[in-house]
Amino acid sequence: MAMSLQDQLLKAGLTDKKKANQAKKARHKKVKHQQKHKVEEVDEVKLAAEKARAEKLERDRQLNLEAKEIAEKKAIKAQIKQLIELNKQTKGNGEIACNFPHDNVVKRLYVDQKTQTRISQGKLAIVSLGSGYEIVPMPVADKISLRDESCVVYRADAAEQAEAANQATDEENDWYADFEIPDDLTW
Repeated sequence: MAMSLQDQLLKAGLTDKKKANQAKKARHKKVKHQQKHKVEEVDEVKLAAEKARAEKLERDRQLNLEAKEIAEKKAIKAQIKQLIELNKQTKGNGEIACNFPHDNVVKRLYVDQKTQTRISQGKLAIVSLGSGYEIVPMPVADKISLRDESCVVYRADAAEQAEAANQATDEENDWYADFEIPDDLTW
């Protein structure tokens, strides 16, 4: 037959019968008081354990989100690399310099006449693959820009749109150029 902790302590001589009875009466009073007044005892250890478990779950969720984001970035980078590798165009023997801006620096890529013409017509785009540059068809550049816009370095249609926007602002600023400024104007 299993012995209670109280019986084991009595048998070992760690407590006496009087202290055991006092503990039993105190426990009985506490239970009666809770039943009579409908008081629910708050177990602080249990609350602390619940709080620690909730914090751990939140921390684990955050770590999982970060790991998922890193995995998604790797997958996107691999997709971009695969798109570039499968669709890159030959640069030819490279007799003509094709200048394009990248990170506020003008870069140069040597291509043949046909490739340079297709780039300026907007049929080809220049993309960045790591430290080098490659030339891909415009539909592929569109797919790459959907995944990461920073990989598409130069598009002729984007450059033309930027020039058109600059011209439009110049025209808006010159609307007053037709008015003559009087000579006797004093400030």
